[in-house]
Formats: sequence, C-alpha cells, structure tokens
Amino acid sequence: MADQTQLDHHWQVLGGWGRSPVETCRVVSPASGEALSTAIRSGACASYVPRGLGRAYGDSALNRDAGVLDLLALPRMFEFDESQGLLHCDGAISFDTIIGGLLPRGWFLPVTPGTRFVTVGGALAADVHGKNHHRVGSIAHFVAGLQLQIASGEVLDCSPERHAELFWATLGGMGLTGVIVSASLRMQRVPSAFCQVRYERTADLDQTLTLFDATNNDYAYSVAWVDCLARGGKLGRSVVMLANDAAIGDLPGRFRHEPHAWSPRREFDLPWNLPALALNRWTVRAFNALYYLRHRPRHIVAPYASFFYPLDRVRHWNRAYGRRGFVQYQALFPPETSRQGLSELLGKLAHTGRAPFLAVLKRSGPASPGPLSYMYPGHTLALDLADTGNDLRQLTRELDRILLRHGGRLYLAKDALTDAATFRAMYPRLAEFQAIKRQVDPHQRFSSSQARRVGIV
Repeated sequence: MADQTQLDHHWQVLGGWGRSPVETCRVVSPASGEALSTAIRSGACASYVPRGLGRAYGDSALNRDAGVLDLLALPRMFEFDESQGLLHCDGAISFDTIIGGLLPRGWFLPVTPGTRFVTVGGALAADVHGKNHHRVGSIAHFVAGLQLQIASGEVLDCSPERHAELFWATLGGMGLTGVIVSASLRMQRVPSAFCQVRYERTADLDQTLTLFDATNNDYAYSVAWVDCLARGGKLGRSVVMLANDAAIGDLPGRFRHEPHAWSPRREFDLPWNLPALALNRWTVRAFNALYYLRHRPRHIVAPYASFFYPLDRVRHWNRAYGRRGFVQYQALFPPETSRQGLSELLGKLAHTGRAPFLAVLKRSGPASPGPLSYMYPGHTLALDLADTGNDLRQLTRELDRILLRHGGRLYLAKDALTDAATFRAMYPRLAEFQAIKRQVDPHQRFSSSQARRVGIV
C-alpha cells in the first residue's frame, strides 16, 4: 500500500484564497483513514500540511516542494444528537453541508466565519471567529472533542478533559499537530433563518468604537464596513451593522410558514481575472462613497445567507484582484490601545493611498485557551490589499510595527508576509505550542510554508 500511496502523489501549483503566494507542492488525496495514515508515515515527503477547501488566505495550507494532504476525498458524514444539540462529524465536511442539513431543523453553527465554504477541520485548525465573538468567543468554545491523527499514525481522542494540552494546541494550531479527522460541536438552536439588522452610519473611528461599546450587550452580532480612504476628520467613518436572530413574529408574512428555510441567493461567477487597474484608489473611492450613502440608518430583516455570507454569492470573487492576487491583513488590538492603534493604521493606509476594497472591523471578546489562537478582547480590522510586489511588503512591515507598538497581533489564517521575529513578539506562548508539538511530532512531519516562514517549525 505504501508504494501505491507514493504513486498517488503528484506535483501541483497551489495558492490560498488570496492567490498570493502560489507554490509548487506535492499533493496526495487519501480516500480513507488507513490511506491517510500510510501517506503520513510513508516518507514520500519530508513533511505534510493538511488542506481542505483552500479558504485560508496566505500560505498556511501550502508546503513548498513538500507534501500537501488534500482531505476532500476522505469520508464526509455527520450525525446529530438533537436532545443534546451535539453534532458529530468528519473533519472534511463543510459548514455549507452542515447548514443545509441542520438549519431547516432549527439549528445553526454557534460561530461562523464570513464564508460557509470551509471544512470543520480547517475551521478548528484556524479557531475561526465570527460577528458574535464579542459575546461568545471563537469556535473553540463549542468543541466538545476531536479525533486527531498524529505523525505516528495513531488517532487520539482529545477534549478539554483528555489530552487537554494537545486539544487546545490543535485549536488554532493551523494543522501543525496533526489531521483533525472528526469532531463534536455544540450547535445552537435558532428561532429562524433570519436576522433583524440595524444599520448605522458613523462619521469617524471614534463614533464607530463608541457605538460598538454602547451596543455590546444588546446585539448578538456586530460588524462594521470601514472606508479606509477617508482622511482627516472622516478617518474611520463606517457603516455599522448590528443584529439579533429574528423571531418568527418578526418575519415578513411570506416567510412565517417556513421560518428555517435555507435558500442562499443564486450565485454569480466571476469567470476571469479583472485587469490590475480595476481596483484603484479612484474606483474604490467612488464605491466607498456610494456604499456609505446607500446604507442609511434603518432596520431590516435579512436572511442568514446574506448577513453572514455576502461574498459567497460571487463565486471566485478573489479574481477581482487580478492575476497577482491579494493579501488579507487582519490586525487585532487590545482595548486599551485599539483607538490609537487603529487610528495610526488607518492613517497610514489613507496617506499611502492604498485602496482596500474590503475593510471589516469587529469588536472581539473572550480569548480561547489555545497558545496560537488569535482572538482576545479588543478590536480586529481585516483589510484586503492587492499584491503589488515590494511596495506592499514594505507597507505591511510598517503596519506590523504599528501593531507591535500597540501590543497587537496578526491572524495566521490570513497572514502571508510577516517574519519570524515579528510573529514571535506577537505570540508570547509560541514556545509552549512548540513544546506540545515536539511531544506528538518530534520529527516535524507536519509543517507548512507559513510555519517555516514565521518560525513555528
């Protein structure tokens, strides 16, 4: 079987969702747990990194000139214990499949990122967060247990009570402790598949953060679109979206007979790369002005699909940044420095004229115990920046320095450019993670381009 596994390896050029960087990796697609174990132990590649649907933005699921475990051929089954609200599922199953199966029954994910096209294994490895982090934290808080295939081929049952250190290191560990082959998640019961959404416009960053503070306990979900090209007295002006789950009585009459119907709006495809000049400071400035004016203060009832996953409606939306792709830079500041830090970061962007087409600000809440988990209380700003080569790298180094001055950090699931010294300063528990990893992976069988770049391995 080992020989057959060797034959199944093939060279492939891969990228993350940002399509920057792209690298040549040796891909194997095991179709069973036995084949997965054989591939890991075969020695065909010096190291492997697990990969699901490829929605990490940078190089965390790339492994230049080494192995990538394409897990989409593995079994994808789930079963749901409604009496406990507990979902037992394979790691390769997608959030999209889970939602399609459980939302019509009145259950939804307790935490979801901005796309439903992620696997459970990938979501746990990145310890994803959503618009409700200020209230409930990341996905790690809802994991009852997981089964982890480590470098030896053994599958360990991990939970907060069993192999606890390894459990927490795996949540946020970006696939570097092993492969999450299955997991148990606590789901949440919801009154409908809709949200009541309140839109507010703010004149500047201070108003935005003040509104977050004032409504923190009133809304389950909060997020802001930020105009990163606004300068001076308008720096940080935003459209803030605050929401709660909608009760059946809140719904328009035509939806009340089937309040949990899951019907995502029809997808549109972006079939080719847009020209590099399509997203420039003038087109983005015009879009920002129109977006800000269009979203007047109001209350609406919106389906989950449009509130949680607006970009999922456009297939291959990452092609909007052209052939060279883009980098998503996600900065997190603690509450005591977030106003000043965000002001400096937004000021730097506005001064350079960089034109992030997408800038999303959220209030963050409780940290999870994982040594490499990203979130803690404060504010996080995610920026999409077109890859323009060396000038982008120079800009992100300057943004890194702003983060470090204010005690902030970057998110591994988004990062593509930071260096080892910067990462080590941002993650003071790195050595703790490395010690746990050495216990289960002494020969560094799990690695990635990102892990080597930032000095995790």
